[in-house]
Amino acid sequence: MTYTVALTGGIGSGKSTVADAFSHLGVNVIDADIIARKVVEPGTPGLNAIAQRFGPQILNKDGTLNRRALREHIFAHAEDKNWLNALLHPQIQQETRRQMQLATSSYILWVVPLLVENRLSAKADRVLVVDVPKETQIARTMLRDRVSRQHAEHILAAQATREQRLAVADDVIENMGSPDA
Repeated sequence: MTYTVALTGGIGSGKSTVADAFSHLGVNVIDADIIARKVVEPGTPGLNAIAQRFGPQILNKDGTLNRRALREHIFAHAEDKNWLNALLHPQIQQETRRQMQLATSSYILWVVPLLVENRLSAKADRVLVVDVPKETQIARTMLRDRVSRQHAEHILAAQATREQRLAVADDVIENMGSPDA
């Protein structure tokens, strides 16, 4: 199997910007968030199961998943969050393996926001953490996702701490600048 560098970091840390930089260098990037969105596209078994469990209000008018409604619901209902993870994680893992087998670069950048939470660091040869202070994460999340400070803090509270991520890191990118810097 190809040498795998796992890229992780909390919400608003800049993982996507870092992954884009690697992609521009010709590195195959496999992004768990992109795969997670793919497995719940309209017509997929994943989205059909979600709609069946949570009802039509979990869908937008165009038939796509209402991510905000789902996110708010699962943050308030641990049992439903566990159900959703049990449904989607196997599908995400299967697609990840498929993409890894197709990789052609000398190594893979595997973007896994929940690497620590899902105890996946041992599946990578090296772990690269994109790190920013908590206040920066909150500000970026509020701006990007148009959510309240309280909601951004709630998301952060559900993720691994900065210290937990840094504890598994082989390398760290301190991302306090802007993408143009």
